[in-house]
Amino acid sequence: MGGWRLIAAMASTVLAVPASAVAGPPLSQPEPDELPCPVAELTDQPELPSPPAPPAHRPGDQELGGARLDTAGLVVPSGAPAVPGDLSATSWLVADLDTGAVLGGCGPHQHGIPASTQKLLLAAALLPELDPDQVVEVTRKDVDIEPGSSAVGLVVGGEYPIETLWLGLLLNSGNDAANVLARVGGGEDGVEGGLRAMNEQAWRLGAYQTQAVTPSGLDGPGQFTSAYDLALISRVLFDRSDFRRYVATERVGIPAQPDQNAPGFQIQNQNDLLASYPGALGGKTGFTDLARHSFVGAAEQDGRRLVVTLLGAEVVPQPGWQQGAALLDWGFSLPADASVGRLVEPDELAERATSSAGSPSPSPATGPGGGGPPGASAATPAETISFTAVAGAALAAGGLVTLVTLLVTGRRRRGSGTVAR
Repeated sequence: MGGWRLIAAMASTVLAVPASAVAGPPLSQPEPDELPCPVAELTDQPELPSPPAPPAHRPGDQELGGARLDTAGLVVPSGAPAVPGDLSATSWLVADLDTGAVLGGCGPHQHGIPASTQKLLLAAALLPELDPDQVVEVTRKDVDIEPGSSAVGLVVGGEYPIETLWLGLLLNSGNDAANVLARVGGGEDGVEGGLRAMNEQAWRLGAYQTQAVTPSGLDGPGQFTSAYDLALISRVLFDRSDFRRYVATERVGIPAQPDQNAPGFQIQNQNDLLASYPGALGGKTGFTDLARHSFVGAAEQDGRRLVVTLLGAEVVPQPGWQQGAALLDWGFSLPADASVGRLVEPDELAERATSSAGSPSPSPATGPGGGGPPGASAATPAETISFTAVAGAALAAGGLVTLVTLLVTGRRRRGSGTVAR
């Protein structure tokens, strides 16, 4: 239907929604003053490429998990010890993998570029779908990756079990393995189908700042994520025994390919946290010139499992994994009930949108960086939630004109930014 017909239909729907459905769950009030994130002063700053313009946030997306998370600055529990000072990450988050409590963060919903931490979304989407014992053949297109980028060393025509490809992806950050897994997992649509599955999974998890453009995390136009989204993705992965086993593996052999005269060889886990941090469970490293260093790491101490995610870090004053370790130390120092918000549950937002509006939730929105899978154009669950909340307030004040204005504004704000590699 046309834009004004859609607005009229949505306005009439809101008139029929009871106030109790519009109100939604209470959220804690945001802090009155935004605290700056602690960032170490870099004396030898590298010459960096121009960062891409991030897409605009949809209304309400930055409040996912609690209103205190709607900040570009620092958010920590009251009375918490000072966060580590030797941080260069532009955004980060620490959360409890079991309870979902967010212990603290810096710009948790701010858009960042994932680099190879994007491979975690590939795993979240396709680990449940692919048989680890299935043997697949590598094509020439699978190994057509950016020169100098990380690779397992798969050979064209070689045949490898899916499990070997997962290990190559997660230990050695193999972009060639990412291409094979996305192609096989995408079925008849190949890599495009794999990317669609990744974006659908991001949407299901509530990772609305995330958009996959490449399965490997190599930079692509419109590819973004956030520290909060990486924590959502990591949480579902660390619930899987196969993923925990893969990321805790220190080294593994890649089988020989006799028909291609390719000998077997060994790869090692690139995550230094695993061998250096007490109770480390594993995680994922990432780097591109544009993204800088990204990192996801998890550890268990005294029955608590915490995860740290960070984006946009430099190797000084300390590498990304050491920044992650310092933040894990900080997180474990907090009381078990400390919290500034929470990680939403998978499918929670779609269910909330359905219950709030009294009808099935619409399909996710399309567009790079928009947090929804491609191929759909309806309003998103997050927009539905924001719509009902804003509409309720407007109608309570008798401001139907205000409601229509907000709806038009919301439609105009759904554009997205671009990335220049």
